[in-house]
Amino acid sequence: MKISFIGSGNIGKTVARCFIKAGHTVVMSNSRGPETLSDLVQELGPQATAATAEQAAREGEIVVVTVPLFALPKVPVEAMAGKTVIDTMNYYPQRDGRIKELDNGSTTTSELTAKHLPQSHVVKAFNSIFATEIETTARPENDPQRRTLPIAGDDAAAKKTVTDLLQSIGFDVYDAGALHEGFRFQNGTPAYCAKGNREKLVRLLEEAKG
Repeated sequence: MKISFIGSGNIGKTVARCFIKAGHTVVMSNSRGPETLSDLVQELGPQATAATAEQAAREGEIVVVTVPLFALPKVPVEAMAGKTVIDTMNYYPQRDGRIKELDNGSTTTSELTAKHLPQSHVVKAFNSIFATEIETTARPENDPQRRTLPIAGDDAAAKKTVTDLLQSIGFDVYDAGALHEGFRFQNGTPAYCAKGNREKLVRLLEEAKG
């Protein structure tokens, strides 16, 4: 499978490395142009290429959007129509500026992403794990220490696709429900970046007020 990345920061490059190990090819992009990604592509190896954000959005069967939330308006829209989009973003007011709908809880970051990408199937994932732990806490299937990561989304087929991807790189997956339920594992909640199995994660998700 070819998986594209809009954003090639710590989360993007780490997830890309994991997907390559699982047998996929990746297309990396950032806001500065593909020529600035030559070192990263060389590091990732022959299964990786660099492109503009628009090109990456068109090429990927699945697209991972992993940019600061303030950059969401610059994410290509038409090129991702009909595709599964993995949204890793979190809201940090000190970086992104105040967003009223997020401050009052009437919407979530992934719902904003879905509003920006109305023809895509957005799944919230990878937002509640530190980049440094994506490789270090992955475990084989049936390992008692295998970590469970939460996802949320409104499209069942897209969630199944993302679940399969996460399982292939060493994690169990818990479906937290519709996209709005992503607020239960956003930054600032008990489940955010919590290590543990399904039972622990479910308990922490239930502690989030909504």
